[in-house]
Amino acid sequence: MEHLTLIIPAKNEEDSLPHVLNELKKYNLKVIVILEKEDVNTINSIKEYECKILYQNNKGYGDALLKGIKNVTTNFFCIFNADGSFNPIELQNMYDHAVKENADFIFGSRYMKGASSEDDTIITFIGNKIFTLIGKIFFSLPISDILYTFVLGNTEKANALQLKEKKFSFCVELPILAKKSNYKLISVPSHERSRIAGKKKVNEFKDGFLILLSMIKIYFN
Repeated sequence: MEHLTLIIPAKNEEDSLPHVLNELKKYNLKVIVILEKEDVNTINSIKEYECKILYQNNKGYGDALLKGIKNVTTNFFCIFNADGSFNPIELQNMYDHAVKENADFIFGSRYMKGASSEDDTIITFIGNKIFTLIGKIFFSLPISDILYTFVLGNTEKANALQLKEKKFSFCVELPILAKKSNYKLISVPSHERSRIAGKKKVNEFKDGFLILLSMIKIYFN
């Protein structure tokens, strides 16, 4: 997987990120960690690791991902969580689908046969099902887990989408604009692990409202 770069947004993940980077050492790929300059604790926690660190000019999960994607030099990128919830053994399967099936974006899904989650709650489960259904009805999205950001994609085509969402709404903007551009999207089963430090940064109701607004904006534009 020498043609793959992991993009890891890692705000306030000083307890988890070193474990994640240790786990990634045995894989032949590149790693970009995106941080805020003020996040001294996380910066200091990974001083001894081989990875490229980029600093955000702005705030937000989507802003970190935009910064990362624009700085990827390999053919493919993959959004990878810093909290330990994504399992790197799944990367090879996602990468193989991209190469062998000529797919542009591979979306991990917790709701396919053989998939599961140790972190999903009833609120996030219901919310995800609702937003995934909206995506299918209004945008014909062929994915089953729209809010799960374990995504591997073609770097050039991702940059061509001119993504703009700087908050968690990025998770719906990416697949919707990719579908509108007639790129090939597929889902593969994924198992979401428990977070190492048990921290969840998503506010179900606030971020859910922002995601809905983003979908409405994209639909009418």
